[in-house]
Amino acid sequence: MSNPVVATAYEPKEMKFRYLGNTGLQVSLFSLGGWLTYGGTQKGNVVKECLQTAWDLGVQTFDTAETYANGASEVEMGQALKELGWPRDEYVLTTKVFFGTGRKEPNTRGLSRKHVVEGLKSSLARLQTPYVDIVFAHRPDTATPMLEIVEGFTQVIRNLNLAYYWGTSEWSAEQITEAIQIADKHNLIAPSAEQPQYNAFHRERFEVEYAPLFEKHGYGTTIWSPLASGMLTGKYNDGIPEDSRFATNKAFFENTVKSLKAPEGQAKIEKVRKLTAIAERLGGTVTHLSLAWAAKNPNVSTVILGATKVEQIKDNIKALALIDKLTPEIMEEIEGVLDNKPAKPNAWGRQRL
Repeated sequence: MSNPVVATAYEPKEMKFRYLGNTGLQVSLFSLGGWLTYGGTQKGNVVKECLQTAWDLGVQTFDTAETYANGASEVEMGQALKELGWPRDEYVLTTKVFFGTGRKEPNTRGLSRKHVVEGLKSSLARLQTPYVDIVFAHRPDTATPMLEIVEGFTQVIRNLNLAYYWGTSEWSAEQITEAIQIADKHNLIAPSAEQPQYNAFHRERFEVEYAPLFEKHGYGTTIWSPLASGMLTGKYNDGIPEDSRFATNKAFFENTVKSLKAPEGQAKIEKVRKLTAIAERLGGTVTHLSLAWAAKNPNVSTVILGATKVEQIKDNIKALALIDKLTPEIMEEIEGVLDNKPAKPNAWGRQRL
């Protein structure tokens, strides 16, 4: 009897892949997220078109969260995924719990065992899927004992089959280490990855604080804001375009917009202009260069892209072609422009070479 034909819809194209930290899960080097876009400014067919475009370019990892548009991001992305009908085992889907969806009842947010379990169940209902591949603790919850937090995430993975892995987002290295140690001590499941902000203007935590996590635990990362909310695209060099994130999310970026006019903001814009010259010399744009620079870091598992239209996705994926062009000499030149490399702790001559 011949084997049945196995359904497939995925073609990697030119995409690169990395393991999610010290796990066997592979994620596309570029992924697509729904923060500030899907369910908020973008709804309906455009969401499906963006997901399909990313998929056609080799992206197989998609990110959202319960709090994005108060649950509407999960609804929009879930509906799009349902209509697209890709085999569930061919894509990686992640969501996050902590902030809730704007309800007033106190147990509908945080990282109590109740909200970890019920919050994820609610997310899955909005996503119209039986599980996510990774569920992230969207922020640390200092009011809940760490043992309870780790037990809650172990429960959704080990007992309820609602996720395969769990991770952290914007946790301190100390909090992540505590979670890992508690998991080891109590035969629970440790977090596998962090979702931090990381870009050429925001480096300290990723490159210094998290360094021991990468070295000792093989911790993975799914980084957000690789373009510094658009700063590293050059679009704000001459003001704020009406269709930009700073304009369409005025309240959220109010302080950022103010800082652009300050000397520090103007200095960043000047750096973007200099980076643009390097990018053009390499045959790309400053957007491509900035994304490639972030992806060049071996501790980055995947770079989360945000896009309101398909053209942005098509353009961003072109950054793949620049990664191998970032030679040590070019990276050094970029460092000279940025002039913001974080200082590592003094090892007093005891570092291993």
